[in-house]
Amino acid sequence: MTDLALLRLLQLASPALPVGAFSYSEGLETLVEQRVIQGCDDLAHWLTQELNYGAIRIEAAVMVRSHRHAQAQEFARLAHWNRWFSALRETQELRQQSWQMGRALIRTVEQIHPELQPAIEACGVPCNFAVAFGLTAAHWQIPLRSALSGYLHSWATNLVNAAVKLVPLGQTAGQRTLLELYPAMAAAATAIAALSDDELDTSGWGSGLASMQHEALYSRLFRS
Repeated sequence: MTDLALLRLLQLASPALPVGAFSYSEGLETLVEQRVIQGCDDLAHWLTQELNYGAIRIEAAVMVRSHRHAQAQEFARLAHWNRWFSALRETQELRQQSWQMGRALIRTVEQIHPELQPAIEACGVPCNFAVAFGLTAAHWQIPLRSALSGYLHSWATNLVNAAVKLVPLGQTAGQRTLLELYPAMAAAATAIAALSDDELDTSGWGSGLASMQHEALYSRLFRS
């Protein structure tokens, strides 16, 4: 990967990217409230299982397909995977999260790169974040495997930061947990990149149930 591509990836995966990722916990708030997650070990175990079996596998796989189709300018396929992923989202909160983050990224990108307007329009409205991320990474000539690793890192960073506030964990403990997740992220990236279309399934029902219960929590810090 060139230095320019690396810098672009750091920008795309940065918590400073104005997509509002910090507002979402993807059901983690419910799990902390129910004392399923009480510390670093619980958090690391949960996130590892999500990487191996949960919805993030499919989300990242959709990003992979979006990157490939954007590179090939196969815009009809971008629209297909955007619709497919919208239908797959388990709960209203998770669907709204994906749409709202996607809309924010698209709004930023179309102002920076107006030449992407045909591809953006082809994706359809609303556009899921995974699709918008793949489209942007392809346009910025970020290699696919690097984009995939960056996507998973961005996801994990957001949830670890949410847990730092919710459990709560210390900042150092959060960074240690994130560092310990790297082998699982690397293994997941390899597995996700190799998934065929017929293998896009998930057994992350625990996360789905936590998300369904989140909207009924007495008090909430996060939007999902």
